Amino acid sequence: MEQNILVSLLSLIGTLVGTLGGILVSQRLTNFRLEQLEREVREHNNFARRMPVVEEQIRVANHRIADLEQKAERKEGTM
Repeated sequence: MEQNILVSLLSLIGTLVGTLGGILVSQRLTNFRLEQLEREVREHNNFARRMPVVEEQIRVANHRIADLEQKAERKEGTM
């Protein structure tokens, strides 16, 4: 009878150790993935912050190009 109890206790200990080990590994993997996701979100937010600035610079550049084209057309018309 005592042998059955000993086997049961060893099985319980093995199950608990295996379960806790699995939980810890899973938690580490989840934390790693969460950190990677946070890094990607930071990169995306930085890109989203810079995009309006780039769009404004493109607008200004297009306006300057249009002005230069108009000046060139006027100059060609006077020659």
